[in-house]
Amino acid sequence: MNKAISNIVKTLGFTNVENIDHISIDSRSLQNGNSTLFFCLKGHNHDAHQYIEGLIQKGVEYFVVEYIPSEVKDKAHFCVVNNTTEALQKLAQKYKAEFQELETIAITGSNGKTIVKEWLNFLLSPDYFIVRSPKSFNSQVGVPLSIFGINEKHNLGIFEAGISQRNEMLLLEKIIQPTIGIFTHLGDAHNEGFTTIEEKVKEKTQLFIHCKVVILEKNDFIEKHLSVPSFTWSFDNPAADIFVISKVKNNQKTTLELQLHTEKIVVTLPFLDDISIENALTCIATLAYLKVDNATIKERVANLYAVEIRLQAKKGINNCLLIDDSFSSDYQSLKIALDFLDQQKLHDKKTIILSDIFQSGLAVDQLYQNVTKALQNNKIDRIITIGETIGKHLEHLPNVISFPTTQAFLQQFNTQSFQNETILVKGARSFHFDEIVVLLEEKKHETILEINLDAITYNLNFYKSKLKPETKVMVMVKAFGYGNGGYELAKHLEFLKVNYLGVAFADEGVDLRKAGITMPIMIMNPETSSFHTMIAYNLEPEIYSISALEAFLKVCKEKNVSKYPIHIKIDTGMHRQGFEYKDIKDLVNLLRQNNLIEVTSIFTHLAASDALEYTSFTELQVERYHNFAKELKEKLEIKPIEHILNTSGIFNYSKYQLDMVRLGIGLYGVGNSEEENKQLQQVSTLKSIILQIRAVAPEESIGYSRKFMVTQPIRVATVPIGYADGIRRAWGNEKGYVTIHNQKARILGNVCMDMLMVDVTNIPCSELDEVIIFGNSPTVVEMAEVLQTIPYEILTSISQRVKRIFYKN
Repeated sequence: MNKAISNIVKTLGFTNVENIDHISIDSRSLQNGNSTLFFCLKGHNHDAHQYIEGLIQKGVEYFVVEYIPSEVKDKAHFCVVNNTTEALQKLAQKYKAEFQELETIAITGSNGKTIVKEWLNFLLSPDYFIVRSPKSFNSQVGVPLSIFGINEKHNLGIFEAGISQRNEMLLLEKIIQPTIGIFTHLGDAHNEGFTTIEEKVKEKTQLFIHCKVVILEKNDFIEKHLSVPSFTWSFDNPAADIFVISKVKNNQKTTLELQLHTEKIVVTLPFLDDISIENALTCIATLAYLKVDNATIKERVANLYAVEIRLQAKKGINNCLLIDDSFSSDYQSLKIALDFLDQQKLHDKKTIILSDIFQSGLAVDQLYQNVTKALQNNKIDRIITIGETIGKHLEHLPNVISFPTTQAFLQQFNTQSFQNETILVKGARSFHFDEIVVLLEEKKHETILEINLDAITYNLNFYKSKLKPETKVMVMVKAFGYGNGGYELAKHLEFLKVNYLGVAFADEGVDLRKAGITMPIMIMNPETSSFHTMIAYNLEPEIYSISALEAFLKVCKEKNVSKYPIHIKIDTGMHRQGFEYKDIKDLVNLLRQNNLIEVTSIFTHLAASDALEYTSFTELQVERYHNFAKELKEKLEIKPIEHILNTSGIFNYSKYQLDMVRLGIGLYGVGNSEEENKQLQQVSTLKSIILQIRAVAPEESIGYSRKFMVTQPIRVATVPIGYADGIRRAWGNEKGYVTIHNQKARILGNVCMDMLMVDVTNIPCSELDEVIIFGNSPTVVEMAEVLQTIPYEILTSISQRVKRIFYKN
C-alpha cells in the first residue's frame, strides 16, 4: 500500500483509510474497488454523482462529493466540498508537498511536451528513479492524477503541464511545485484561449515562478517574461549556453557539432526532421544542466527513438482486436491501457502480453502485487509474461504463460493460438514487442486511416457544451461511422455514455450488437424485410409511413411482443421521409388500437439548418413539427422524447434542442461553416508511404493518357493509394496534393486505381517515408471544395480495404 496516499487522505476527515492507495475520477475504470478514493467531478455536461451507487456495488467506500444523493446517504463515507475538481487539486498539492526533496521537472509549450518527457525518462533512467506523467496527462485533472504516482523511492519527477485558457497555469504550478522548468516549442495550439501571443506566454511562464532554471531554445520574447535564470540552446545565437555550430543530415541521421560553454561536442541523432532535432536539443540541454558528462550525453542521444505515445486499436489476425502499447511498460500507464482494453474489447476473452516493468519506484514484490491486482480486476483471461522478473512474480496465477525473452515467445508463436479475442500488447521498449505486433496484426497494404478517439471525445463535448445538461445525445454512426469505422467508434461512444446510436440500415445495427454494443440503437431507414431481424436484435425502427407502421405491427404481433419502442418521423419540409399532417388521424387510430408498440420519440429533420439564409424556413419547420407533435401527444396521452436538431442545428439553433439532439458529421471534425470548423478537432488522418522514387527527364510523361508532360528534370514519388481506396480521380492532374515532411507534393497525372504519383523535386524524402493524403493538410473540407462535393462524400468513400487504426493519447 502507498502509505503517503492513505496519510494524505486522512486530511479530508476520513478514518480507517490505511488501505486507500488509488485516486479515481472515472466511474468506468475496472481499477475502482475497496482501495479507491473516488472524486465525483461535476461539469456542465457531466455529473459523476449519478454513478455513486454503481461504484459502491464495485466496492468503493470513500467519496469526495459536492452533494450526497439521498439513495446512497448511509451506504458509504463522504467528504462534502464546494468543488470536487478544486478539492482534487488541493489534495494533490498537499501530497506533492510531502516530497520536498524530489527534484521536479515541469514541461510546458505548444508542442513536444510528451516527446521531451519520454526522452528525458529514457536518457536519465540510468541515474534516477523517475516518476512521470503517464501518456499525455497534463490537464487540470490529469496533472493531479499524475502527482499521486509519486512514492518515497522516486528522486526525479517529470511532469507535463498543458493549458488552453487564462488562469490555469498557476494552479498547475502549485500542484507540481517544479524546481526545473522546460519550455518546448511555442506554436499556435490553443491560441483561441488568449487574446495575444504575449498573453499566452505570460500564462505559460507562470509554471516557472519558483524554479531554479528554465531550459529552452534561446528566445528573447519568452525570456523577458521569465523571473528566473534560463539555460538555452540555439542554432543562430552564439550567446546561448549550447550553440549549434553545424548541422549535417545524412543516411537517416543528423550530426550536430555543439559548443557547450568552453567545450565542443559532436552528437549524432537517429532522425532527420527538424522537430525531433529541436526536441533532442532541449533534452541535451537538460542533461548538460544536470551535469551529465559529454561522453554520456553523446552515447545516450545516439539511441533516441521515435516515441509512440498513443494506445492504438487495430484489427488482428483470426478475428482478434489488437491493442498496441508496445513501447512502454510502467505501472501507471498499465492501468490506463487496461481501461482502454476493456473500453475497446470486441470479444469477451481478453489476453495481455506484458513485459517486465521498470522504474516503478516500488519494491519489486509490492509492484507485482499491484500488477496482479490490476490484472484480476480487469478479468484478464490469459496473461503472457515476457521477462525473468515478471514471470517469477506472476507464476502463481492460474492463467499465466511465461517466457524469459521476446525471442523465446516468437520461436513458439502459433497464429492459431490467438482467435476471437482482444489482445493488449504492452512492453518496455527494450523487449521489442513491435515484432509481436507485426505477427498479430491483420496484414493489409501500407495505407491506413488513423482515427483519433481523443478528438472524438473533444468534438462530442464541444457540441454538448451548447446543450443543457439534461439534453440527450444520439450519435450517428451510419455508413461505417462516416467512413471512420463502425463498432470501434460505437464502443468509444458507449464508453462516453451517449444516449443513443443511429444507423441507416438494420444490418449495421446487427453488426454493432454482434460486437457487444448494448445501448439503444435507432434504425433510420428500416426496410420492411428487416423488421424480424430488428426485433431479434433489439433495434428500434424509425417509422415514417402508414404502410411501414402496419407492416411493423404485423411483425410485432407474430413475434408476440408488447410496447416495442418505435420512433415517429414527421416530414416538415425535407420531403424525403416522414408522416405529413394529413396522416395524423390514421396514425393516431393505429397507435391507439394496440399495445404492441410504444412511441419512444417523435422527430423531424431540418433541411437547411446549415444555411442561415434560410432561417425563416427552419423556423417554419420547427413550427410545423410542434403543431404535429402537440396533437399527437395529446391524442395519445404520451410524453415521448422529442428531437429535431442535427449537427448544424446544434451549432446554429441550440434553442430548439428539446429533449435530444442527433450529432453526425460534426463528431468527426467537420462542421458546416468556417466558424464551426475552427472549433473542432481533426479526427481522421489518411496516411500512406512512398513506394518508389524516380528521376524523370523532360519530354517524358507521368501516368495514364500522358496527362502530365515533363518539361524539366523532376523527382517523382509513387504512393500506393488510388481511386479503389476512395481517392477521387478528379483529385489528380495537379488539382490535388499530398503532404510529405510538412511540404505539399502536387499530384501528377491521373490518379490510378491503386496508385498516384506526386512531385517531390524540392522535398528531401526517401522511399518508405510517410505521406499524408488528408488530415490537417489537405483537410477533407479543402478537398471537397476543389472537387465540388461535400466532406461527407470524401470520408464515406474511403474503402474498407484501408486499414483503420484507432488511437488514444
